[in-house]
Amino acid sequence: METNHYNIMETNKELTELMGLDLGINLVNRRPYAKEVFKWQDIDLLPHSSTDTLLCEIFEWNGRNWRTTGNNLIGFLFSGENLDRVKNQLINIPKNPALIPDFEFTKENMIEYGLSLPSLFNIGVNGNIKNAKNFSVKVNGVTKSRITNIDAPGIEILRNYSLFTESKSKTYRKNVKFNYLSTSLFYADSVDVYLEKDPGINLNVSFQTDDVQVDTKVDTDTQKHFVLKYSGNQAPFAAKFTKGKDFNIM
Repeated sequence: METNHYNIMETNKELTELMGLDLGINLVNRRPYAKEVFKWQDIDLLPHSSTDTLLCEIFEWNGRNWRTTGNNLIGFLFSGENLDRVKNQLINIPKNPALIPDFEFTKENMIEYGLSLPSLFNIGVNGNIKNAKNFSVKVNGVTKSRITNIDAPGIEILRNYSLFTESKSKTYRKNVKFNYLSTSLFYADSVDVYLEKDPGINLNVSFQTDDVQVDTKVDTDTQKHFVLKYSGNQAPFAAKFTKGKDFNIM
């Protein structure tokens, strides 16, 4: 068990150093911030998330933020039993280590990203985050699922996509070409939630506990520290998006 913990620590250290070199930033004695990790890996925070958020979901970008169109590419490519089969394959794509160091959303990140951020991790916030002395969400053990052009169902999706762009060009242009597809989804193994506030400030956190084990480290009127460990069918918190017209899952 100790070896495993040591390996995780070493991997984090190496990835953090690599990231610092690539971005030209000093990461001594601190975790990378979410914004730095997202820039390094070219990933984006999802605007919403639930356990049924799948790869190949179609999003639009309005110049400021992402919004789901409510469609998934496979709905245009398959029907009937084939659609059910490919959907099940998407659901069951394995999650592998994302090779991203453990990182942190600071209070400033959360305000910047908007208050939808905590809900991506099953955290409910009652009150205004701006009133906290300190508030952070530390993300641990990031994994990702992705579609590729060498594994099922990516091979089949790509083949059908090519046919779809030619045979249903009007539908393709309207729904897919200028929108974005989620080609990788990112998940957290666990998160640490820290909250520090002055006495009497009305600010609290709550949790949805389906498939979430909550370990309470500190819970007082002015300080809270909870560790949320996820299991079962997880909800992703971030994605890598590819523009429809560039979609070739390379």
